[in-house]
Amino acid sequence: MSGPSDEPPDEPPDDARRERRALVVSILASAVIGFAAATWGVLVQADVLVFDGVYMLAGIGLVAVSLLASRAANAPPSARFPFGRSAATPLAVAVQGAALLAALLYGVVSAVGTILQGGSPVPATVLMVYGVASAAASWLVAVLVARTAPASELARAEVVAWRSGAVLSLVVAVGGVVAAVLRSAGRDGLADHVDPVLVLVAVALVVHLPVRLVRDGMHELLEGAPTGTLAAALDDAVTRTREQFDLPEPTVRATKLGRRMYVEVTFVVGEHGWEVDDEDAVRRALTARLDALPLDVWATIELTTDPTLAG
Repeated sequence: MSGPSDEPPDEPPDDARRERRALVVSILASAVIGFAAATWGVLVQADVLVFDGVYMLAGIGLVAVSLLASRAANAPPSARFPFGRSAATPLAVAVQGAALLAALLYGVVSAVGTILQGGSPVPATVLMVYGVASAAASWLVAVLVARTAPASELARAEVVAWRSGAVLSLVVAVGGVVAAVLRSAGRDGLADHVDPVLVLVAVALVVHLPVRLVRDGMHELLEGAPTGTLAAALDDAVTRTREQFDLPEPTVRATKLGRRMYVEVTFVVGEHGWEVDDEDAVRRALTARLDALPLDVWATIELTTDPTLAG
């Protein structure tokens, strides 16, 4: 079984340092862009700008949660937490997704209220300028965060949030063009509804992103089996080991929590055919293949002659 990291608590692994650096970049960018958007939106009475700003500012508290989760997940196992606190990572991801959904709900309620009140006469130029500038800034931050910590799930959650923000901003820019065309055609009444309609369109475009964060976070918290490429890599490692030692199909249980994956593999073999040294050879071979995965793998590999012990 792979053990915990030998790094001391005050010297986190390089991946952890990159993760925290990426989260700090996200906090600073959220503060600057979010405050500017919310302030500008209040000054020109543009709901979509206020919504965009609130969406970003809400992310500051979420990134703070992610930083705490990063510190907890990278702490070594202790007497109180003998398996570590890797669950902090999927918990933070799920919380972030839920909070982003709450921000989207706020946007929907605000937009519907504005529509019922007859719309909002926001200058089209404001929408276009803000939309282009904010989209470019959000996409740049997403790229920086992704490059700073490409292996971090917490950083990937931030990238999702920033890409969502970029999409929202592009929708604002397009809406500005639509509003300008409507006003030039003398359809001021319709133009006044562009602002709240933009909010509803933006929410519809990005709502699947926080939903995915909640789904993925809960999947790990509920100890679901690994999926996708990780599941394929695990199957490949087990299959290669089974073929190497001419073993039967094993019972495999696995779950992933943050950067850690727990794997239990049990082979049912014939009686009197295996020595302890042979079993250890199987364990070493499979462990070596599992250690090649980009995770901290804690593996339990057993050979038994009793099928009831394989579960």
